Amino acid sequence: MSKIALTEDQVMSALNKCYETALNGLPNTPNCYEIADQYLNKYGDAEKAVASFVKWQIMKCSTSGFITSLGGILTLPVVIPANLASVWYIQLRMIATIAVLAGYDPSDDEVQTMAYICLTGTSVSKICREAGVQFTNKFTISMIKKIPGEVLTKINQKVGQRFITKFGTKGIINLGKMVPFVGGLVGAGFDFVGTSAIAAKSQDVFFKGILD
Repeated sequence: MSKIALTEDQVMSALNKCYETALNGLPNTPNCYEIADQYLNKYGDAEKAVASFVKWQIMKCSTSGFITSLGGILTLPVVIPANLASVWYIQLRMIATIAVLAGYDPSDDEVQTMAYICLTGTSVSKICREAGVQFTNKFTISMIKKIPGEVLTKINQKVGQRFITKFGTKGIINLGKMVPFVGGLVGAGFDFVGTSAIAAKSQDVFFKGILD
């Protein structure tokens, strides 16, 4: 089974590239702002729009071949497998779209950090506490903008460590486990369950201010 050793810096570099692509878009593929506008124009209500968008996104990610079709388009300057990068891109675009629908600007560093935490599936409050930040109540747009840059850096480091832990104690990606492709097709079970959990976490964070 093919394996790749990664460092924390390589993981964060890949995440940054995937997030940048989610905001700017790929050829013939809408970015997070365009998707949010599309759903808001259709439903006229942010909560109805996000519910419909998440349902569509999960169904789309569960379609074999959808993510693999991005493999030749999304390329990274680090040794992250293209298939894994495509999964991260799709899920980060979903998180960023949810943030836009909730009234946040995903281009803000603070929102980007929260998006990364949502991608890990870990409690926001837990990672923030590890970085020395505590929220006593539901966080708001004004609160998140007050997080100092050096603290955001610490939080991002914790995020990188979370992914390294997922890969293994030495940062080894087992491609057969991390990217469940069989015969070149995406395992629908992985994408449905994983994307559903991340979508729920993102809605809790950006719409409800729930950090646990």
